[in-house]
Order: sequence, then structure tokens, then C-alpha cells
Amino acid sequence: MRGGLAIEAKGLFKAFDGKTAVDGVDIAVPEGSIYGILGPNGAGKTTTIRMLLGIIDPDRGERTLLGYDEPIKAAPIVGYLPEERGLYPSMTTREVIAFMGALRGLPLEIGRQRAEGMLSQNGLGDYVNKPIKSLSKGMAQTVQLFGTIVHRPKLIVLDEPFSGLDAINQGRLESLIRAEAAEGTTVIFSTHVIAHAERLCERIAIIAGGRLRFEGKVAEARDRLRPQVRLRTRVEDGAWRNALPGNAVKTDGHFQFELPESGIEPLLKTLIDGGAGIEELSIERPGLHDAFVAIAGDAVAREMENSTRVEEQA
Repeated sequence: MRGGLAIEAKGLFKAFDGKTAVDGVDIAVPEGSIYGILGPNGAGKTTTIRMLLGIIDPDRGERTLLGYDEPIKAAPIVGYLPEERGLYPSMTTREVIAFMGALRGLPLEIGRQRAEGMLSQNGLGDYVNKPIKSLSKGMAQTVQLFGTIVHRPKLIVLDEPFSGLDAINQGRLESLIRAEAAEGTTVIFSTHVIAHAERLCERIAIIAGGRLRFEGKVAEARDRLRPQVRLRTRVEDGAWRNALPGNAVKTDGHFQFELPESGIEPLLKTLIDGGAGIEELSIERPGLHDAFVAIAGDAVAREMENSTRVEEQA
């Protein structure tokens, strides 16, 4: 059941060797929600996550985690998958998962039982006794994720969890995140791939250059831009064209412009009365990528796109 905030942070600031890594970040993560931290590599996402978890302390600012003013005390009920991952290559998948659970206080035997169930339910039952070194990268990453959640934490924190996964394993991870949230678990993850956040998140934080550029609902970010109208007419020209907004541009036979403040109805009447001959009309709400560009800027968006392309080619 959802109630208050699983995580709340105000004015987080952290510098290393005199260089600012995070500068005044405020975050509020509701219980039971899926929350994304977006930004390019080096934006300060990992440093922010580590401060939220109490792995490192901020130079300034406050944060609470699952009701604890000292976040590290909540460690037994938190599952954390860091960006830099590593598993013992000779251990079997079952033992790795059980071992990771034991680090959070879960008895080994219970961990082994849960590990077998998780592997079987996710199509990896044949790998229960296989050593980690025999698995593909995607499988090994999935096993580490199971180890992160085997103790059934109240909060799951994933730092760039989709990095290095192919499309199939990315889809499986998205399904797992949704399933955990459906059970009431709070999930927070960082990513530089906007599509994952758009599909999964209710709320997001956009961080660039160590600074918070936006924090709130995905819908609120998208609502910063007006919907786009795409129009195709049978008649090339006429008096009705004067009714189109001044920002209308025509490409590939279509007019495109922002939805007028007055709505589409007055324009439709003018088009029909003027004999424009409407062949196609659509109103598209801007996506999160468009909102991200408006909030963080083109340069940051291009940097994230380049990072994604490099990752896909690796």
C-alpha cells in the first residue's frame, strides 16, 4: 500500500577534490512507485544514488531513506545493484543468489530455495547448478539482479541496469521492475536511455552537469511542451492558410505546428469552410525525449544519444 515517501532528499551537494559532482539535488520518491533518474554519463547520477543510500555522505543537504535519517541503517531492506557489477565466476547461480541474500540477512537455505524458484520462473531453471562463468553476459546480469531482490526488499535501487543488455533481456528487466512495483516495492533506477524511463516511470529527476533540471511526474515534464498538430490538405493553397499559426512549417506535404491555445476546433471550422480538403489530421503529445531536450538542452540530449549508440554497437 502506498503512503508517504520512500526517499526524500533536499539540497544534496557533493564535491571531490574541489570539483563539484552534485549541486543542490532535491528528490522525492513515493512509496511503491517506479522512479527514474535521467542524465548523460558523468551527470552525477551515481553519486546521487550513493548519497541517497548512505554509501557516501553529502557535504551539504539532508536525506531520509525508508524513514531513516541515517540511510545506511535501512540496508537490510534495500536491494542495490551498482553500475559496476561483479560475480564470483566459479559459484553456481543458486549459490550466488543465496550468498547475496545472506549479505542482507537472509538465511542461506531460504536464499537457495528462492533462487531456484526465481530461476525457474524466468526460464533459467536449467542453469541452477551452472557456474557464473558459463553464462552469457545478459544471463549473468539477470542472476545478479535476482541476488539484489532475493531478500524481498522494500526498496530496489538499480544503477544503469539496462547497460549491456540486449533487447530481449531489457524487456525481461522491464517486466520484472513492473512486477516488483505491482507488489508494492519502490523501484528507483538511473539511466541515460530515455525510452526506458518513458515506459516505466511515474516520476523522474533529470540531472545534467551535477544539477537538478527537473523533478516531478513524467506527464508534467511532457506538458512543458504543447502538443504538435500534423495536417495534410488536398488543396495546396487558399485563404484558409492565413488561419494556420505563424509557427507552421510544411515538410513532405504536411503542415506541422503547435496546437493553438484556442484548441483545434476553430481552425477545423476555418479549414472546412475554406475548402482546404482535410486528408490527414493528427495531434501528437510530445514524448519524454522532446521534453528532455527542452529541459536539459540539445547538447545533453545528443550526448545521451551518442552514449546509447556506442552501447548498442558494443
